[in-house]
Amino acid sequence: MAPLRSYVAGNWYEPTDAGTPLHDAVTGAEVARISSAGVDLAGALDYGRRVGGPALRELTFHQRAALLKALGSHLREHREELYAVSTQTGATLFDSKFDIDGGFGVLLGYASKAKRELPNDTVYVDGAVEPLGRGGTFLGQHICTPLHGVSVQINAFNFPVWGPLEKFAPAFLAGVPSLVKPASLTAYLTAKLVELIVDSGILPEGSLQFVCGGVGDLFDHLTEQDLVGFTGSASTAARLRAHPVVVRNAVRFNAEADSLNMSVLGPDATPGTAEFDLYVKQLVTEMTVKAGQKCTAIRRAFVPAELVDDVVAAVSERLAKVTVGNPANKDVRMGALAGLEQREEVRRSLKSLLEAGKLAFGDPEHVELVDADPERGAFISPILIRCDDPDSAAPHEVEAFGPVSTVLPYASADQVIGLAARGKGSLAGSIVTADADFARQVVTGTAPWHGRLLVLDSTDAAESTGHGSPLPALVHGGPGRAGGGEEMAGMRGVLHYMQRTAVQGSPAVLGKVTGQWIAGAERRTDDVHPFRKSLAELRVGDAVVAGPRTVTLADIDHFAEFTGDTFYAHTDEEAATANPLFGGIVAHGYLVVSLAAGLFVEPRPGPVLANYGLENLRFLTPVYPGDELTVTLTAKQITPRENADYGEVRWDADVTKQDGSSVAKYDVLTLVAKS
Repeated sequence: MAPLRSYVAGNWYEPTDAGTPLHDAVTGAEVARISSAGVDLAGALDYGRRVGGPALRELTFHQRAALLKALGSHLREHREELYAVSTQTGATLFDSKFDIDGGFGVLLGYASKAKRELPNDTVYVDGAVEPLGRGGTFLGQHICTPLHGVSVQINAFNFPVWGPLEKFAPAFLAGVPSLVKPASLTAYLTAKLVELIVDSGILPEGSLQFVCGGVGDLFDHLTEQDLVGFTGSASTAARLRAHPVVVRNAVRFNAEADSLNMSVLGPDATPGTAEFDLYVKQLVTEMTVKAGQKCTAIRRAFVPAELVDDVVAAVSERLAKVTVGNPANKDVRMGALAGLEQREEVRRSLKSLLEAGKLAFGDPEHVELVDADPERGAFISPILIRCDDPDSAAPHEVEAFGPVSTVLPYASADQVIGLAARGKGSLAGSIVTADADFARQVVTGTAPWHGRLLVLDSTDAAESTGHGSPLPALVHGGPGRAGGGEEMAGMRGVLHYMQRTAVQGSPAVLGKVTGQWIAGAERRTDDVHPFRKSLAELRVGDAVVAGPRTVTLADIDHFAEFTGDTFYAHTDEEAATANPLFGGIVAHGYLVVSLAAGLFVEPRPGPVLANYGLENLRFLTPVYPGDELTVTLTAKQITPRENADYGEVRWDADVTKQDGSSVAKYDVLTLVAKS
C-alpha cells in the first residue's frame, strides 16, 4: 500500500520507512500508510519563514481574500473526489458535506468578510487615534502586522477537511504561512485535500505545507514568531503547551480540546410545543451526525425533571428510526466511527457513564447494520443514557466521543446554570425555549463557561444552523476544559496571527504608517476639486474647503415643513429657549449635513460614481440662525477594489462655524472610478 506523502519546501516527499497502516472505517481494509520519517521539519519551518511569509506579506488583505475565494471555488469543483474518499472515514454523504462543504464555506466566508472589513493594504489599523498631548501633535495608534513565522496546525481526526481549512483561512488572510499536520486516523482525506490545493497552483509557494505523520522534533525549532493551533485531547494539548520551547519563546498556542457540551430544554417547552420538538430533533441530530464524533456534539441534555420521561421517550422513538451501516448505502443515516480503536475508546467511556445512569436506548456491544460487517467496521449503536442524579460526577467529567448523550434532570434555572458549569468549559451550548426571560438568565449564567451559545425557538429555527455548526464569523473555542482558545471568529481570528503594536508619533508619521489621513496632518488643496480626480490621481490628504454659507431662520422653517421634522427645538421659540441645551431655535442636524453637502459637492459627471453612506456622524455644537458654515472635506482613506473598475474613498468631513468651532464631524463614503 502506497504511503501518504508530505508536502514541504515546495516538493512532495515519501517517508523513508514502511509507516503505520491506516484502515477503512467501514470495511477494515488497509487504505494507506503514514509516517513522517525523513521529512526535514526544521527545514519546513525555515522554508515557510523564508519563502511563504514574504510572498504573503507582499499581498494586501484583499489580494489574499481573492486567492481564498479562488481556492474555495476550485475545491468546490472537486468535491466529488473528496466525498468518495470521505466514505472510507465512516462518513455518510451528509456527514461528508458537513465536513467538506463546511470547509469550503470557511474559505469563501473569510474571503467575503475580508473584502468588507479589511483594508486593501498590508497594515490593519486597530481602533481610533489616541491623543497623547494637548496640541494634537503627538498621537498614538495601534496597528496590526503579520507575524514573521509559521502557523503550525495540528488537527483532529473527526473533521479532516473543515478542521485544516478553518485554521488555514484566517492565518492566510493575516499573511502567515501554514504547516498542516493531520491526525493519522483520517489523514488520507486531508492528503487528498492538500493534493488538490497544490495542484491548483493558486496559492503562493510556501504558504501551505503538509506533514503526514508524527511531529518529531518540530517543536524544538519553533521561534517567538511562530504559532501553534491544536485540536485534540486536553491531555495532549497540555503536554504540547508545556513544551520547553513553547514556554521559553512564548509561542502563541491556541487549543480546542475536550468539551462536555450541554443543551437545556426550557420549562415552557412541554410536549406539543414547537420548542419541545426542536429540542428532540436537535439532540438526535447531534448524536448521529458524524456518528457523534463532533467536538460540539451535545453530551449533557438538561431537561426539567417533570419532562425527563417525555424527552427520553421522544428521543428514543426518533433514534429507533436511525439506520446504521455502510455510508455508501443511500438508506443509511449514521455511518461508522473513524476506526476500531475509536470504538473501543467510546465503549470504555460508556462504562463510567453507565455506572452513574442507565441505558435508555441502544446497546454498546450490538447494533443492527445495513450492508456492513460488524466485525470489520467500526460501528456502534446510538446510545442514550438516563441519569436521574444530576450531581453524579461521570456525566460532567467523561466524554464518550461518539453517538452518546446523557439526559439529566434539573429543577430551576439556578440549578441548571450550576450543572452547566461542572463541565469546566465547553465549546458550545444551547437553550431551547420560547421564554426570553429564562433564556437571558441561562445565557448570562452559563456564558463564562462557553465559547458559543445558541438560543433556539420557533422564530429562528428555520434559519438556525444548529447547535453544533461552527461559523467563520463566530468564535469557535471555549474556556477551561475546552482548551481556552479561539479559532475563526471573523476578523478576531485573523488578528490572532498578527502582532498588535502601539505606534506613537506625529499625525504625518502615523498617517504614513497607516495609509490614512489623520487630523493634524497636512491637507493639500489645489485648483482641481478632489471630486474631479480619479482613484489613480487622488491622494490621501487631498482636500477642499467650501463656504461660508449663512443659515437663516427661513432655511430652518423650510426644512421643518419640507421634511416634517417639526421637533420643538426647530419650530417653537419659547420651548427652544427653555431647553437647557439650546436656549433658542437651532438648525436641524440633518439640515447642517445637507448644507455641507451642497457646499462640497462637485455636480458635474465625473470620477465620483456614488455616495453610499455616512459613518461616525456626531453633532457637536448647536447652529443658530445667522451662523456661517464652512466645510472641510479631506480624502482620508483610499481602497481600490481588486476586481472592479472603481474603489472606495473615505472622506473626513468637518463642518465649522464662524468662530472655528466644529458643529459636525463625520465620514463620507463614496465610490470613485479608477480612471
